[in-house]
Amino acid sequence: MSLLVVGSVAFDAIETPFGKTDKIIGGAATYIGLSASYFTQQLNLVAVVGGDFPQSSIMMLEEHGINTEGLQIKENEKSFFWSGKYHNDMNSRDTLVTELNVLGTFDPLIPESYQDCKYLMLGNLAPKVQSTVIERLKKRPHLIVMDTMNFWMDVALDDLKHTLTLVDVLSINDEEARQLSGEYALTKAAKKILTMGPKFLIIKKGEHGALLFHKDQVFFAPALPLEEVFDPTGAGDTFAGGFIGYIASSQDVSFENMKRALIYGSAQASFCVEKFGVERLVNLSQNEINNRVQEFVQLVQFEMKLK
Repeated sequence: MSLLVVGSVAFDAIETPFGKTDKIIGGAATYIGLSASYFTQQLNLVAVVGGDFPQSSIMMLEEHGINTEGLQIKENEKSFFWSGKYHNDMNSRDTLVTELNVLGTFDPLIPESYQDCKYLMLGNLAPKVQSTVIERLKKRPHLIVMDTMNFWMDVALDDLKHTLTLVDVLSINDEEARQLSGEYALTKAAKKILTMGPKFLIIKKGEHGALLFHKDQVFFAPALPLEEVFDPTGAGDTFAGGFIGYIASSQDVSFENMKRALIYGSAQASFCVEKFGVERLVNLSQNEINNRVQEFVQLVQFEMKLK
């Protein structure tokens, strides 16, 4: 069953303690799509770019099985551009440049061939755009996952709260969970957010793993200890792509299967940070993915006899 990914396809310029890049390909939908492509073969993209976006990068997406019929190209405009500099701890960063360009007026058009989507992944966009996508689908997908960020909590909270009532899974980081809920303790924050609409909540904690909440159930997925992290950009989106890609391939939306999806998402994110931009995601092998997932399993697997 098909997976629809909606989000930004863009340019990034990144500086970390390990080096810096000029403009490279980025955007939430790019990371999500590439990550998910290793799990599902029916992957459709809705996004917008300017005439400055290279055809070779569009072909790269297509070579990964991503259908770009829904990629709008505004020939006389520029693509979204973001530039950032990471601090030495790699957990914090400064945004240097944000140019919305075509993303500022993005109107998500859903091709007729996409209308049968069973799974929908809404990358970080204005909440109004996210809800518009849902409204334009003739049939509600089996599972809707959305990502958002604190910026929208600051400038579009009412729109965000409305969109939350339309989705099944919300994926945010710990700082965003605290802001959205007004609660510091993450368990309290999760309970409050789950009353806003989503049935499931993922709280990402960066190098400290991720939490999955559903009713009174909680699952923790660790992050793999890595010797070097070159670039955290897109790690959260890569995580989301692995998560929804695995669910789409297994066609199982139970809490138990989402636990497995969380591990696959974490494994994909661990690849992402090993190189700048999407470089590491472009040529992954199934054997690499399997071995990385096994490392996660070994990280938490133990036997203990209770007295």
